[in-house]
Amino acid sequence: MSGLELTIFNKYLKLMKLKPLKYNKKIHLLLMIIVTLIVAYSCTNPFAPKLAIGSHDILTDQKTIDGVFENFRYAYIFKDTLVYGKLLSDNFTFTYHNYDKNVDVSWGRAEDMMTTLGLFNAAQSVNLIWNQVVIAIGDSSRMNITRGFTLNIIFDPTYSDEVVGRVNLTLVRAAPGTIWQIEKWIDESNY
Repeated sequence: MSGLELTIFNKYLKLMKLKPLKYNKKIHLLLMIIVTLIVAYSCTNPFAPKLAIGSHDILTDQKTIDGVFENFRYAYIFKDTLVYGKLLSDNFTFTYHNYDKNVDVSWGRAEDMMTTLGLFNAAQSVNLIWNQVVIAIGDSSRMNITRGFTLNIIFDPTYSDEVVGRVNLTLVRAAPGTIWQIEKWIDESNY
């Protein structure tokens, strides 16, 4: 308390017939530390999910192929377009076969981000499980990986969908030690 505040407080105490306080630097410092700790602790969000610490981190740095698949799974499960966007290279292409028209359909990164955002917004929950790797060929800067997956999407309590399929991904990176990104995604699922 400043001198003026102490004077006003002491006048209040006299009116209440209580003993006036004297300014004590140690008590003042202790009270300031306590108030600072209370304010600092109250700035945390109790509803924010806790991130894992140590060797079981949820996100990886994408410097390994497995790290790309782990981050991909995280992005789908938590419907996180920021993480998903970091998986895709600037010249990303998605291709699938439209069986109704019997043609291959492709789009780029921007349209894929919008499509994925639409899926995430429409779904109440999404679960992606990566299955066996069928093919993995390439070198330290470019890998082609074909892998099975199971995708469960719950749109509402009465409607859900399960897709069991296969992806053919081309992963690229600028140099060893840098992150891998998806350059091409060919959906080889038969649905």
